[in-house]
Amino acid sequence: MELNPSELTPVINRLKRAQGQLAAVTRMLEEGRDCKDVVTQLAAVSKALDRAGFAIIATGLEQCIVQKDATMDKKDLEKLFLSLA
Repeated sequence: MELNPSELTPVINRLKRAQGQLAAVTRMLEEGRDCKDVVTQLAAVSKALDRAGFAIIATGLEQCIVQKDATMDKKDLEKLFLSLA
């Protein structure tokens, strides 16, 4: 199943923000910053990635419902969903 990039603009933006956050985590570690600050920032990156993944799966589910010729079946979608759990 191919995803429509125009429908995923918010996801792309979220991933770009997560990329910046991850770069900040690396910088923080290199600078010897406080553990609590690093872990807090890392948790934000992780949450952003999870949300992006769920949004991609939700878009795929929507496409499967709308399109009768979808290439993924229920088991495939369930496997994708559980890979993020």
